[in-house]
Amino acid sequence: MADALPVALPAATSTVGPVAAATGLDRVVVQLCGVRKAYNIGLPIETEVLHGIDLTLHRGEFCAVMGPSGSGKSTLLNIVGLLDRPSAGTLAVCGEQTMALDDHALTRLRGHAIGFVFQYHHLITAFTALENVMMPMLGAAGFSNPAMRARAAALLDAVGLTPQRDNLAGNLSGGQQQRVAVARALAMDPALLLADEPTGNLDSKSAGEVFDLLRRFNLEHGTTVLFVTHNAELARRCDKTLQVIDGLMLSPCR
Repeated sequence: MADALPVALPAATSTVGPVAAATGLDRVVVQLCGVRKAYNIGLPIETEVLHGIDLTLHRGEFCAVMGPSGSGKSTLLNIVGLLDRPSAGTLAVCGEQTMALDDHALTRLRGHAIGFVFQYHHLITAFTALENVMMPMLGAAGFSNPAMRARAAALLDAVGLTPQRDNLAGNLSGGQQQRVAVARALAMDPALLLADEPTGNLDSKSAGEVFDLLRRFNLEHGTTVLFVTHNAELARRCDKTLQVIDGLMLSPCR
């Protein structure tokens, strides 16, 4: 593991646009008001899984989300990440109201403003670590250039994987694969990083290393992090912890 991030990472490619640019420490990155989510609407089996969620996250906050399985945590993360639409309420990401956006606009906003780290790394195992980190930039621009390679290499250096950058992702250890996933999630310099049980498949040492990486990027780059976890020890190291119980969000623990 590298002891510290480089003083400055190469800038993300110009395809990122202004949504990921920080404008102040008090900047609101995510705001949900009265968000509800129901499935099978209008059918006898209609089920509402989120019941009026209010949530505001500012630039640089590191927030844990806890709750039992089936409580609505992943549904909440999917809505914040623009992977699913609320049934009611409003959602703004980086100051942009999302409810009226079409699928193309949502995809663009998601790609430019939000990074994802999941419990499973979802790397392309036949690609190298460097190629995996480049993928979000390639997807946005449609072509490769030296600046993308430089940023991907710097991110891999930041997560302590420079010696493995040309190794196939399938040949890396579980902890190394998840660190590549963290680097990939940060490739577009997102304002918001969503982490859904990113340490759930790792041993305690690797879990701590991945958490430390997320925390370090949060502190040094002002990235807002929403971190879903069942690990109470890691949650205590976040700025605040939210509890989601039966589709309702309880007040922050701190």
